[in-house]
Amino acid sequence: MPRRQLLAAALGAGLLIAPFAGALAWEEEVQSLKQRWEQINTQQAEGQRRGALKSLAGEAEQLSENNEGEAQPLIWYGIIEASHARERSGLGALSSARSARAALERAIELDPQGGNGSAYVTLGALYDRAPGRPIGFGNSETAERMFQRALEIRPDGIDVNYYYAAFLEDEGRRDEAREHAQRAVDGTAREDRQGSDEALREEARALLSRL
Repeated sequence: MPRRQLLAAALGAGLLIAPFAGALAWEEEVQSLKQRWEQINTQQAEGQRRGALKSLAGEAEQLSENNEGEAQPLIWYGIIEASHARERSGLGALSSARSARAALERAIELDPQGGNGSAYVTLGALYDRAPGRPIGFGNSETAERMFQRALEIRPDGIDVNYYYAAFLEDEGRRDEAREHAQRAVDGTAREDRQGSDEALREEARALLSRL
């Protein structure tokens, strides 16, 4: 093959490979974020988590900005920032919760399945736990709608059943809370979220014991 044709073929191959390599790069970074989030939440002491989650949320936010139009980086920024909000207090916590909500709602626009329901679970918890208007955005009806959407996608999920059971307990709906707490106890842990799912299974057992 003449040298000019060889060069053209090489350039063409490079153009084909480059987008694929870029996609792999962000997928690997999301996997790293996920693994470190698991480690922080399941292995670090309560007083150490806030700083670690703040740093990780900053990385996740940058990754989502660098990969605009991709749902997964946004979902993981939202999940990590929601965890960061949980470790904060006052207006700082509310600011993180708002950032997490915005990221997750944008991710759902891109991926209606919300990362196999993960975005809906986290949104449900945010709407459940945030203060209501005029201070915050908390809303029980929206929280329940988010949990129900997650259940449609992943009915046996430990996370969605546990957080929905906790919501139902707060609402005074004890029979329903007991049903979903049991479903969380009986659920299957995800391979890539085994540590956090097993921790939530234990929380579900504790919830069942007091219902």
